[in-house]
Amino acid sequence: MFYDLHMHSCLSPCAEDAMTPNNICNMAFIKGLDLIAVTDHNSTKNLPAIDKVASSLGLKLLYGCELETSEEVHVLGLFNTLEKSQKFQEWIDSKMPNVPNDEEYFGYQWIMNERDEKIGDEKRLLLVSLNATLEETTDAVHAYGGRVILAHVLDRANSVTHQLGFIPMDLPYDGLEVKSDEQRLRVIASNPWVTEDSTNWFIDSDAHYLTDINEPDHFLRDSVFKKLWGDEL
Repeated sequence: MFYDLHMHSCLSPCAEDAMTPNNICNMAFIKGLDLIAVTDHNSTKNLPAIDKVASSLGLKLLYGCELETSEEVHVLGLFNTLEKSQKFQEWIDSKMPNVPNDEEYFGYQWIMNERDEKIGDEKRLLLVSLNATLEETTDAVHAYGGRVILAHVLDRANSVTHQLGFIPMDLPYDGLEVKSDEQRLRVIASNPWVTEDSTNWFIDSDAHYLTDINEPDHFLRDSVFKKLWGDEL
């Protein structure tokens, strides 16, 4: 399956307002992707609309969010059902600091329906660290039936290697996200306990703009998908 498992909708204040459910799903469809995940910052509230649009196009969907831990590490939590993701939102809410969003400074945080109509907005700022450590966040995603991908692991902002200096050997993550095969080799070279064959590698776009969504260049084998998320999708 050609995939892109890291992109942001207009719920994320740093994404363009054109990242609506229909625009995202139709762009992925036009580009020839088979599987996508929309992963807004610390929220799953646009996933019900995205689920309906993706289903109408025959796109496979994982239900995700990009979580920021107390160490300011970004982690993708990916679930194989909408219900699990919405239940996980309760955990996110319990760990969110109550910082109001300044729309003029940070941007809008729109909640949409499947017709790209605005049905609300998130009043709390989503660009914050949760009151949960990397280990606690990983355990929580697993407890709610999801899988943990450490996001953009070599970025200078909010990556595990930038914040901690290394990939923790005993952290039970399910995959690593890089931006290229060259980055994958750099990760292995600097973290010798990370091996190529025993690691699930993902190359995603982290798209904040429609044009940044992946082309059909990266293929996820069915065996890897089933190992992580089973047959239920």
